[in-house]
Amino acid sequence: MRRIAGIVLAVLLIGGVAAAVVAGRTGQDKSTATKTVQGVIGSEKAEFFADPDVVKALAAEGYTVKTETSGSWAMEGLDLKGYDFAFPSSQAPADELADKYHARRPLPRPFYSPLVVVAHRSAAQVLAANGLATLDKNTGTLRMAAYLDAARHDRTWQQLKGAEAHGELTGTLYIASTDPETSNSGALYLAAASYVADGGRVAADHAAVDRTAPLMHRLVSVQGAQQSSTDAEFRDFVSGAGNPLVLVYESQVAALLAEGQDTGDLTVLYPDTTANSDHTVVPLTPEGRALGELLSNDPELRKLAVRHGFRPQGATGEFTAATAAHATYLNQKLTGVRQAPVPASKVLHEMARRAGTRGKRT
Repeated sequence: MRRIAGIVLAVLLIGGVAAAVVAGRTGQDKSTATKTVQGVIGSEKAEFFADPDVVKALAAEGYTVKTETSGSWAMEGLDLKGYDFAFPSSQAPADELADKYHARRPLPRPFYSPLVVVAHRSAAQVLAANGLATLDKNTGTLRMAAYLDAARHDRTWQQLKGAEAHGELTGTLYIASTDPETSNSGALYLAAASYVADGGRVAADHAAVDRTAPLMHRLVSVQGAQQSSTDAEFRDFVSGAGNPLVLVYESQVAALLAEGQDTGDLTVLYPDTTANSDHTVVPLTPEGRALGELLSNDPELRKLAVRHGFRPQGATGEFTAATAAHATYLNQKLTGVRQAPVPASKVLHEMARRAGTRGKRT
């Protein structure tokens, strides 16, 4: 009887262990991603999707997201067959892709970021002393009309009062930007600059492009070879290399501040007329659309987007609260900043092309 009881007990124990294993697997399955979606994203979102907390939050909703990076405008030339979504950095290239792949509208726009100019303190002070900027602690406003006038007349740093005290401020005054033919930030820079240069009119046709093409070419040609990504330019700036004025996304600055990294003499200038980068998902499959909507609406993912410096659509309070400790660097409510309308994709393409071809119509 004892032997029989021992056998029964052993069977029960084995059964209990098996049940526990099955239960554990079942519980594990509930928290493990069941859908793998693949997309092409702008490089400025690479760190967001690589963040372990983002990966965890997506997995909790049943997703594993695999991404490859590309310039936003360069995505149009890619073969996206087999991908679930594309995620360029603004609506203009997203519209191009949506037309090409017949994506249903409206397109999800989870978050956005305005363009800003990062400057070393010495450069920002010289700009302010010459009426090209205003300063307040570690942030300020770039006066776009005054800057474009300086660019139109090929002004150099040496011609600005106060620059002689800073040996690093030499050569032509310009803002370093990315290649507008392949990169979203470079194209949006031209959109904002052309809007100011043409008296507050958004370019709508060839004649409008003609009017500002020579100046747009000056803005681009003075830079020489341009980067295809703001990531590389921002890293160079933070390391102390490169141009004293660099066009980047506010999200890159906000993310750097959130990480607690040393900012040195960083000063953030908000152009008084700028363009927002509306990060827009182009769904290529139902799974891609579901992901886009999840990024837009899930509270945890919105919170994580703010941690990476992005402003969630439709809720300014989330960004303001999360960046309160860095208000001396950030214009949290974008006070005094005017949003320039972005030209239609074809017009913006022509503007970018003309900017790189001596401003001539070809």
